[in-house]
Amino acid sequence: MIARPWLLTLTGIAAAIATIANGVAAGPSDEAAKTRLGVSIDEELGARDKAAAQRARELDLRERAARAAEQRLKAELLARQASAAAAAEAKTAEDNERYDELARIYQAMKPAKAAVVFERLEMDVQIEVAQRMRDRSTAMILAGMTPEGAAKLSMAMARKRPGKPSGAP
Repeated sequence: MIARPWLLTLTGIAAAIATIANGVAAGPSDEAAKTRLGVSIDEELGARDKAAAQRARELDLRERAARAAEQRLKAELLARQASAAAAAEAKTAEDNERYDELARIYQAMKPAKAAVVFERLEMDVQIEVAQRMRDRSTAMILAGMTPEGAAKLSMAMARKRPGKPSGAP
């Protein structure tokens, strides 16, 4: 009888080991065959991941293209502004040259004859030319002009004088 409990214990241990072995063998494993539903789900997830990656690449390319276009537009705008500023500066220099030449011409003329012609010029031209002439020549031409013409030119020059408010005496 003593041998029976020992045999019974060995049989119980063997049964426990067999149960554990069967449980491990029957459990899920990566190598186990998947069902059609599992394969289909995996394929759909893979396709969705690929599509999301493709959209991300497309968005990145669009963003880069937008940044590049923005930089090109900024550069073009700066170039246009620079050329416009250069053109305005050239025009101003050209206008100054013309007014200087007119001032020299009117200074060379006799004041009485210059006054007759000078009075018929547009007011802006009169102001610019008179400001470029010597004070004595301007005074002599103003003296030869009609009182109304001389007053208009004097008032216009007083308003346009830099650094003085228009209402100051």
